[in-house]
Amino acid sequence: MPQILLSAGVCRSVPLDSEIEKLARTLALKNALEHGGKAAFDAVISKFIGSRPDKRAEIKSLIPEIKAVVQAVNAMPAAEQKALLEQLAPGELEAKKTHAESGPRLPPLEGAVMGSVVTRFPPEPNGYPHIGHAKAAIIDEEYARMYQGKLVLRFDDTNPLKEKLEYYGAIAEGLKWLGVKPDIVKNTSDDISKIHELGKKLVEAGGAYVCTCSQDKIHDLRAKGLPCECRLLDHSTALDRMGRMFDGSYEQNQAIIRFKGDMADQNTAMRDPTLFRIIEGAHPLLGNRVRVWPTYDFAAPIEDSLDGVTHAMRTKEYELRNALYYAILDRLAMRTPVMIEFSRLEFEGIPVSKRKIRPLIDNGTISSWDDPRLPTLSAFRRRGFVPEAIRKFVLSLGITLAETKPPFESLEAYNRKVIDPTSMRLFFVRDPVEVQIEGAAPMEVTLKNHPTDASLGSRKVRVSDRVYIAGEDAANLKAGDEVRLIELYNIRIKQIIKQEGGKVASIVAEVGGDEIRQSMPKIQWIAKNDIVEFKVMIPKELYIGEEYNTKSLEIAKGGAESFAAALAPDTCVQFVRFGFCRIDGNNTAILTHR
Repeated sequence: MPQILLSAGVCRSVPLDSEIEKLARTLALKNALEHGGKAAFDAVISKFIGSRPDKRAEIKSLIPEIKAVVQAVNAMPAAEQKALLEQLAPGELEAKKTHAESGPRLPPLEGAVMGSVVTRFPPEPNGYPHIGHAKAAIIDEEYARMYQGKLVLRFDDTNPLKEKLEYYGAIAEGLKWLGVKPDIVKNTSDDISKIHELGKKLVEAGGAYVCTCSQDKIHDLRAKGLPCECRLLDHSTALDRMGRMFDGSYEQNQAIIRFKGDMADQNTAMRDPTLFRIIEGAHPLLGNRVRVWPTYDFAAPIEDSLDGVTHAMRTKEYELRNALYYAILDRLAMRTPVMIEFSRLEFEGIPVSKRKIRPLIDNGTISSWDDPRLPTLSAFRRRGFVPEAIRKFVLSLGITLAETKPPFESLEAYNRKVIDPTSMRLFFVRDPVEVQIEGAAPMEVTLKNHPTDASLGSRKVRVSDRVYIAGEDAANLKAGDEVRLIELYNIRIKQIIKQEGGKVASIVAEVGGDEIRQSMPKIQWIAKNDIVEFKVMIPKELYIGEEYNTKSLEIAKGGAESFAAALAPDTCVQFVRFGFCRIDGNNTAILTHR
């Protein structure tokens, strides 16, 4: 096992190959120098997975060794950290300085010209925006601002059967919450006449044709790489069919317009895909005025070119369709943007697929799109995540084609860092157990709302000889134990009174000393005269594998200080020894994370 030099005079044997160990050290050193000499383990792990997605399957076994590297780096003086980083990654410190001065946090765009870059975010208004949309929108906006260009928000609304006005509003609201500010807002349907005109032009030029074959036949021939007879019709018949396509002669599913590609192409996306289809249904903006609608494959390149988009970014799942994107624009002699792909963002157990989410909404399993178990932006907002943390997390991932699912803990780490300084510390006791304290005189105690920030104020609580503690703490106590009631005093346990079955019913204690010992358990409490019924919703994984997790929402019932019950919804607090929570109203909070 190799000896790895961590700092001057300090060696550690680690089961990491030299390349992986060097990466872990470099990431830890960079993070430490960005944060006052102390690297955040969660951030290092997130960067590590982003840099080496091929090691994701091994990450659990690598975590202890990477953690040891982070701890060793954090033990170094700042000067030594800088020297070692310069040794491992020459020029990195100077590059970081230049990077910080110039502002960009993403790699440069190919062929970008300052002041001329146009990016676009094109969501379909067929559901609520989710964390994957956040990644795309933030990257699009960051690049637009990096090059002093423009961001276009374009609603890709070409399927009236799936789109609702509610979803247009939800997307706009989600972006507003994220802090994403588009320079231009439009809809693909705004250009439907122009799109129709270009579709007809493509047919007239022999680059597309009207097909009346059944879906089964089309599917079969595409699989075999064979053309249908519609493709082989003479030009006059093709034009006649096109006229009938747009004048209402064909019914829904009777005809489609297909691109004339290469039926033998190994890339099946080029085997004469559908460009237009007839949809009978009222469009949320245009009503029933339009029956022939373009597919995404046709509308996306056309709109990108018309909108002046210079750099079109989309997720890797469309990678095979790039050839079609370019072929359409080439045949129509239209300007072509630079296409950039990146991996989509989702977390293990929290799928962003509407195929998995919509049925839960439709059948009432989940009541709304802001349910804290969902990956929607409204759910993240309700749960207590803040836009600043999401943006920092997205940018930390960078742009990569590697299909990875970053640890949810990495996003939690960014959020924790943002909300910790402003979250009041309050008490919540789950499954409360009453404690009678012999010798306790009535008193008023002043509790700090935050351990370090006096500007968050304090609260006064009257305490008599009765308090409540959490059932879990009560179950771990025995006669003779001495514990510290946080910010109050010590108590010594005299008697544990149990119900039938062994559950603790109540406790008798006496006032102990005031010395706080390191080994002494320290527990939260609530005065009997100050407790109010309270519950905390605890979101868990929505799916386990392909199955909906019926235990994805846990409810912790107990009691909180009356102060907590009076807080306005949206307030972020930390229930001591329980976790960060967002007040949801009606004596209910939602666990954001530990």
